[in-house]
Amino acid sequence: MILNQEVLFQKTLESIKEKPTEQNMFNAFLTLYPTEWKQLKITFSKFNRSKQSGKSIPLPKPEVSIRKDIRAWLKKQS
Repeated sequence: MILNQEVLFQKTLESIKEKPTEQNMFNAFLTLYPTEWKQLKITFSKFNRSKQSGKSIPLPKPEVSIRKDIRAWLKKQS
């Protein structure tokens, strides 16, 4: 999970010039916040390595997770 996600999404929205779509927001987020993106991927990787073999705990991949968050945030904005 990304801290201050609402603020980061708002700043991302302000930085894009075209119509805000999930893809545009995702690409702009990766460009503007590489450190947060890297931290999200590291957290996901650590979690996957730490779970016991044979035990399945569903955790969405970072790409899926951030896209879902962006989609929900965009719906809330409209």
